[in-house]
Amino acid sequence: MAQPPQRRLAILGSTGSIGCSTLEVVRSFPKRLAVNYLTANKNIDGLMEQVREFHPRAVVVLDEHSASIARTKLEGLTEVLAGEEGLIEIVARGDVDIVLNALVGFAGLKPTLAAIEAGKDIALANKETLVVAGELLTGKVKKHNVQLFPVDSEHSAILQCLRGEEVTNIDRLILTASGGPFLHLEKEKFHAITVQGALNHPTWKMGRKITIDSATLMNKGLEVIEAFWLFGVPADSIEVVIHPQSIIHSMVEFPDGSTKAQMGIPDMKLPIQYALMYPERPVSNFQRLDFSSLQEMTFLQPDMEKFPCLDLAYSALRAGGSAPTVLNAANEVAVRMFLDEEIPFSSIPRLIEEALSQHVVEQNLTLDDIVRIDTETRASVGGASTDVRTSQRRAASFHR
Repeated sequence: MAQPPQRRLAILGSTGSIGCSTLEVVRSFPKRLAVNYLTANKNIDGLMEQVREFHPRAVVVLDEHSASIARTKLEGLTEVLAGEEGLIEIVARGDVDIVLNALVGFAGLKPTLAAIEAGKDIALANKETLVVAGELLTGKVKKHNVQLFPVDSEHSAILQCLRGEEVTNIDRLILTASGGPFLHLEKEKFHAITVQGALNHPTWKMGRKITIDSATLMNKGLEVIEAFWLFGVPADSIEVVIHPQSIIHSMVEFPDGSTKAQMGIPDMKLPIQYALMYPERPVSNFQRLDFSSLQEMTFLQPDMEKFPCLDLAYSALRAGGSAPTVLNAANEVAVRMFLDEEIPFSSIPRLIEEALSQHVVEQNLTLDDIVRIDTETRASVGGASTDVRTSQRRAASFHR
């Protein structure tokens, strides 16, 4: 049997957690996967190591200042492009078959759309792209006849469970969540949560932003919206269950009462390989699940009052239109403020809720509409967070 052709990759966000895991997958299949393009934001040292190993035809550095440094350090080794324009250029080049988008946040939208319009398949780890522009993006996927493969472990699990099934023959999609580091912490103590504590995820090793999203359960809320666009299932048929062991990655329930579950160790290399090699399942040397060592698997309903971000995501999905764009933008600003220790952890959902309550939902969005609403929301939430800091200073002064 002839070996399938080598797939040529552009990896957006190659120095991050997902990007590095993707390169581990590439190492396992050097004859099947070729890295033609890599991108980073500011991590020039990490990018240089990857260039020396994988010899890409070009790299993109998003930060303009870092790009100038990279041009000096990588002179003679590879071409260096800069900024969003560089991302959009490389994803459209003819020597790319599939684009793995591991960028964080709204920054992943434009290059994803550019890749789709250029006829490239997408392995999507950037869930925010579907959250803010699900209708626009899925319409372009259909128009340009490309394939969209989810990289999130939950959506990869659903895709695997649906192999051989009709998507119209589904009762429920059940997304599992670890519950994050504060699953058993009393809500009254959330105001005292530190950045270090929030970044201490009990199961997964992820980037800073997604780790905070996991701690607030916003990550699961974004995944609910992502599942809506990926699988065309109504919001009321997408449920979340807390599963702290993170062994079952998601489930699909069918009308006859049968439920399929995809299981595996919590390792992102598995869904990455599935996305890049689909529909094949080539042999890997990744760690296997040892059932004899599993002492228990537990499941809980999420506490929406304790973790309001999940409820806010459902509300935004039901509102439709521009509401998920506002949800995402407000969350990105609030998470950044928390990471910079400018607001308390408990203010993250409050700022998001305020942004949603003040927004008049718009429908039938163009890309320009999405960019405008995102920009306006960020400015509004940034101003609101300033008010939060002012209130905190006044309270501290009063107590002294």
